Amino acid sequence: MSKVILITGASSGIGKATARQLKAAGNIVYGVSRRLDKMSDLQAEGIHTLQMDVTDEASMVNGVNHILNKEGKIDVLINNAGFGSYGALEDVPMQEAKYQLEVNLFGAARLIQLVLPSMIWHHYGKIVNISSIGGKVAMALGTWYHASKFALEGLSDSLRNEVRQFGVDVIVIEPGGIKTEWAGIAADNLMNISGNGRYKEMATRFAAGIRGNITSSSADPAVIADQIATAITAEQPETRYAAGFMADEILALRKTASDRELDDIMHQQLNIL
Repeated sequence: MSKVILITGASSGIGKATARQLKAAGNIVYGVSRRLDKMSDLQAEGIHTLQMDVTDEASMVNGVNHILNKEGKIDVLINNAGFGSYGALEDVPMQEAKYQLEVNLFGAARLIQLVLPSMIWHHYGKIVNISSIGGKVAMALGTWYHASKFALEGLSDSLRNEVRQFGVDVIVIEPGGIKTEWAGIAADNLMNISGNGRYKEMATRFAAGIRGNITSSSADPAVIADQIATAITAEQPETRYAAGFMADEILALRKTASDRELDDIMHQQLNIL
């Protein structure tokens, strides 16, 4: 039976791959993004597209209401919109820090608030929050990105226990390295913020690592689309799914290595010690 699915950040990467896969499976898919022009290919493939900015209240309210008025329900919300704000804590302006949390955390939370009443009324729903292995393991120069993803993990755990009584599942997806725009944006952001001054050497090494080994070894976004498809079709989904470059290895190390051991391993991977 087809589901009505809302995917944020559908203009590229994981969001676009997921929209295509779920539409091919026979679902009614709404892909939303700030960049409507970047989704013209999805529209041509029969995927509904809407302009939505997850930092803008009216944009979110109007988008959700449009879908509910047309379809009568939203079965699945996939909170995929997000980006990586990188730079040393000392360097990052607080306005930028707040924007990182607004996009990666508060936007997702507000959309959950907007779709939950319909899900609860239908006694069915799947809320999928795209986190990261960076929501379990933190590295230098990513303070606010990691803060946003650690917070999303905690939000998801608490929410899961609130809404399961209403037939709503909350699922966390933890990608490792994936071939998307994320790495380039994060590296550029890092160099703009901390490419000069006392963190210059570390930032330069880190940016080179993101653009180099990690990007070249990253997995196709389809591997995350597969995990999402598995999660939303399962009668009793797992609470977490992980895939992508180094995802399993890093999450395993999180369970077995000490904090300092893990720090050393991660820094050596990016050659920033």
